[in-house]
Amino acid sequence: MNLRTPGPTPIPDNIMETMMNPMVDHRGPEFAGMLPTITDNLKTLFLTDNDVLILTASGSGGLEAAVVNVLSPGEKILVVSIGSFGNRFGKIAEIYGAEVIWLKKDWGLPALASEVGIMIDKNPDISAVLVTHNETSTGVTNPLEEIAKEVKSRDKLLVVDAVSSLGSLPCKVDDWGLDVVVTGSQKGWMVPPGLTMVSMSDTAWDANSKATMPRAYFDLAVAREYATRGQTPWTPALSLFNALNKSLELMLEEGLEGIHSRHKRVADKVRNEVKAAGFSLFPKEEIYCSNTVTAVKALENMDIAQFREKTRSEGVVFAGGQGELSGSIFRIGHLGYIPDSEIEEALNVLRNVLK
Repeated sequence: MNLRTPGPTPIPDNIMETMMNPMVDHRGPEFAGMLPTITDNLKTLFLTDNDVLILTASGSGGLEAAVVNVLSPGEKILVVSIGSFGNRFGKIAEIYGAEVIWLKKDWGLPALASEVGIMIDKNPDISAVLVTHNETSTGVTNPLEEIAKEVKSRDKLLVVDAVSSLGSLPCKVDDWGLDVVVTGSQKGWMVPPGLTMVSMSDTAWDANSKATMPRAYFDLAVAREYATRGQTPWTPALSLFNALNKSLELMLEEGLEGIHSRHKRVADKVRNEVKAAGFSLFPKEEIYCSNTVTAVKALENMDIAQFREKTRSEGVVFAGGQGELSGSIFRIGHLGYIPDSEIEEALNVLRNVLK
């Protein structure tokens, strides 16, 4: 099956093979030897000297970890949302008692840096800004570098959902001043779901020392302490760590410039082909279209569920719309492992089903 969803994504055979490695003692020398290598390689690809910690959880688990480790109940924060996952990030903070000020954009639009700056100025007592870098529900990438400049010039903590961007799109953690950054294994990292990676700046650790939201499994200070001896606090998903170890080797071999240019090349091809087939892109401005997923508007009188069922019968799985976009768009994932042959097959099936 040609899986063209924005996550989980296809896994290369040589990465899948590493998951068959024998189990080892996660408190023993084998894992203790592997974890620092994985961490150092992640730092290279995060473009950071900050701590990077790995938790056995989905990307959403990483978002919860980010919230509870740097915030306190009653703390006023700004949440920037341009879609389903931005809403989820803010909802997690609300559940734990944060006072959320929302900057919500119409789905299909990005959040502009100037808008974020204005919201902070209107609410100077906020302590942190939560933002989604790449919103897969709408196929829009926020201008994170520009947003970060506005946030950091006002000396606010910046917490970033980079679940579907890091490992695929430019995201310069240190250069842009990103304090907490979360990503997930099932996206551009070419690993099955189940690992989330979180970077923490010195500013984030300072916030952590004062934060009072409850945490146990997701306590990043405990994770950092265990990492000094090559361990995780809780039992890790060993097979996924093996897979991540291999995927990082492959990604470093290709290099960030190669990874980013490959994603742009494939995204340009997909966008051009769907437009040539008579479709329109969902994002309002193409400059903000994501290079990891293309969101496509349904044609008039088009039954998206029937369309996806037919493409699946032809061996290609596209994603549908989420929330308010259910039934009105479909999404083509192109991140991580994206062989040209599979992209071409997906586009051929799309054209054939339309006929």
